[in-house]
Amino acid sequence: MSTVPPTLGLAEDDVRGVLEAASLAPSIHNSQPWRFALHPDRVELRFDPRRRLPATDPESRELRLSCGAALLNVRLALQGLGIRPLVTLLPGRDADGALAVVRRGGHFTPTGESRALLKAVESRRTNRRPFFDNAVPPGHRQQMVRAAELERSWLHVVSTREEKARLRTLIQRAHQEQLADPLVQAELSEWTGGRADAGHGVPPGSAGPTPAPQDEWALRDFSPGTPVERSSGKDYEPDPFIVVLCSFYDGPLAEIQAGQALQRVLLAATTLGLSASFMSQAVEVRKVREDLRRVLGGSLFPQTVLRLGFGSPVPPSPRMPIEELILSTCGVEPTS
Repeated sequence: MSTVPPTLGLAEDDVRGVLEAASLAPSIHNSQPWRFALHPDRVELRFDPRRRLPATDPESRELRLSCGAALLNVRLALQGLGIRPLVTLLPGRDADGALAVVRRGGHFTPTGESRALLKAVESRRTNRRPFFDNAVPPGHRQQMVRAAELERSWLHVVSTREEKARLRTLIQRAHQEQLADPLVQAELSEWTGGRADAGHGVPPGSAGPTPAPQDEWALRDFSPGTPVERSSGKDYEPDPFIVVLCSFYDGPLAEIQAGQALQRVLLAATTLGLSASFMSQAVEVRKVREDLRRVLGGSLFPQTVLRLGFGSPVPPSPRMPIEELILSTCGVEPTS
C-alpha cells in the first residue's frame, strides 16, 4: 500500500477516509475529475484536465460542479473527525490552479445532521431507473430546499403544469441537439460500457434501462451498444418530481459553490429515502440554458436539473484507487 502524504495533522488512515469520501461524489459521466494536493497545513482541490468532456461540457461547468460536490464530502469527512474545515474557493483556471483550499480551523463537534449526511455519502447513488409512483412529501421538499440554502444556493421546485411543460420542451430540444452532435455521442460512448471497468465511467449495471419513444421526458441513454431491458416493461414516470439547482451569480466560483449545494441536496435526499438522477441536457447547451434562466425569472443561474423520487436500490458505480487522486506537492503528477 502506497504511503499517503501527511496533511492537517491526520493519521494516514484518516487521510484515506477523507479522500474516499471525496471520491464518492457524483460527476459528469462518472469521470471523477477531482485531484488533491496534500500539504502539511492544507488540502488543495484541483482538477484533472484529462477528464474534461469538451463536447458535452465545453465550459467545464459540470467539471467544477463535480469538484464542488467532492469538496462538500471532504468537509463532512473532516467534521466527522472533529475538525472544523476552513475553505477558500479559488477560480482554478488551469491544471496547476486550485479550485479550493481546505485548512484546519479548530475543533468541530459533529451534529446529528452532519453525522447523517456523512453516513449518506457511502449510500448515495445516481439512480437512472424508473421511480415508483409515490409522491415526494412536502416536508421532504422543504428539507432539500433548506439544504441548498445552507450552501448559499437555491433549489427551484418545478411545480406548475405550465412550467413542467416548458422545461420538458427545453430538455427535449437540448437532447436532440446533443444526439445530432457526433462529438457529444463519442464522449458518451467513451465513458460508458467497457471503459467503466477501469474504475470510472458508467457501467451497464448503473446505466438504467434504455429510454423508449413513449417516455415523455428526454433521458440520456447510458447503455449504447449494451441495451439494458426494462423490468416488466415499466416506463419512466410521466410526471416526475423535478428541481433546478441554481446559483445567485455566475462564473467558476459560483459553480464550485453550487457543486457543494448539489451534494448537500443529494445527501439530504438520500437520508429521506429518495433517489435522484440528472437531466443535465438543458444546462449543457448554452442557448437552452439561457432560455431556462428566463423561464426561472431571469435572476437565477441554473446549474443542473434533478429528477427525484422513490426508487429501487441500485449498485454503486466504480471508483478509482485513492492513490490516483493524490497529486505530488508540485501538483502535476500522481504519487506512485
